[in-house]
Amino acid sequence: MAQILPAQPQTETHSKEKKSYIRFSLSQRWEHVVMLASFTILGITGLSQKYFVSPLGSGIISALGGIENTRKIHHVAAIVLIVVSIYHILASLYRIMVQRRPIQMLPGLEDFQHFFYDLLYYIGRRKHKGYYGRYSYAEKVEYLAVVWGTLIMAITGFMMWNPIATTRFLPGTVIPAAKIAHGAEAVLAVLSILLWHFYHVHLKHFNKSMWTGKLTEAEMKEEHPAELAQIKAGQAYLPPTPDQLQQRRKVFLPIASFLTLGLGAGLVWFTTMEKTAITTVPPLPKVTVFVQITSTPTPLPPATATPLPGQAGGLASWTDGVGQLFNDRCGTCHVAANFGGLSLASYEGALKGGNSGPAVAPGDPLSSMLVSVQSKGDHPGQLSQSELEAIINWIKAGAPEQ
Repeated sequence: MAQILPAQPQTETHSKEKKSYIRFSLSQRWEHVVMLASFTILGITGLSQKYFVSPLGSGIISALGGIENTRKIHHVAAIVLIVVSIYHILASLYRIMVQRRPIQMLPGLEDFQHFFYDLLYYIGRRKHKGYYGRYSYAEKVEYLAVVWGTLIMAITGFMMWNPIATTRFLPGTVIPAAKIAHGAEAVLAVLSILLWHFYHVHLKHFNKSMWTGKLTEAEMKEEHPAELAQIKAGQAYLPPTPDQLQQRRKVFLPIASFLTLGLGAGLVWFTTMEKTAITTVPPLPKVTVFVQITSTPTPLPPATATPLPGQAGGLASWTDGVGQLFNDRCGTCHVAANFGGLSLASYEGALKGGNSGPAVAPGDPLSSMLVSVQSKGDHPGQLSQSELEAIINWIKAGAPEQ
């Protein structure tokens, strides 16, 4: 991704074969690598959670060790992205305040002219495209999109990470709204990288400057002819003297220290304010439970549990209890959705099963994945012991539908 300012003067390096020009410093290239890694991890872990019902989404979550591990990895990558964003702010301020480099990433009138010239070139009314300087209008738009996207993701991510703190000041409806905005911006960012950035940087012309730090003279003529002309005319940026650097650093260091402490404290506050809405709710006070001395009538069984003849606690059939039980316990993941490829919305879906095999094998509880998963005792939609025994009895009876 493009950087806001050059890291060092546009000096030329000579070799026997060809001439090259410095474009990005080592620190800028490392910044790009860290941002690339964090963005990739965020995209994979975030979109797999957004589309968890898809085979690819559920497969990624399973490969990462479950939804909790996926969320932890996503949070760590988010912290890394915020840290590299803070570094980018400080590094940009250093170039502006200390090195006194021109701010060349902000759009200007010439960018609109270049865009118009390019349109004429593409329709055959002009012989060449616009003469770009340090950055083209396409690079500037992409950079501003990264800034805007990072800001949106940070704000909405904070709302979802700290819902209680958010709803102390804003209505509760902002949490689902933040979730929608966060997911939509994630899709937009990933598509922008895959379609826009990959085309302009890797397909149209493989630009290696973010990895090597240099561009050849031929590449400069093609991509940044106006900047090359300035360099050849001796109008390139001249670095300040050591005395000037020392004086400017005396002003910059206190400002940078204040910003570092403030932004660092904000990041810690961002990540440690609360864990979840459940763990941060104050515990209920302990009270003495009233116990009636006299005997009480035996409670009636649930309406969904119709015992099989001779099998206490069993469920008669799918239509007479089993289907309703699955709807109550497993509705979110396997009735309203098909998580893992398994749908328990119908009798046929239960027999068909999901990605791991048949959920229900009539007459054979040991071959029924539903029994195997529920027997572990740690499923999100865990059945009670009596409900699991009733399901096993129903399967032993041949898993009748009616």
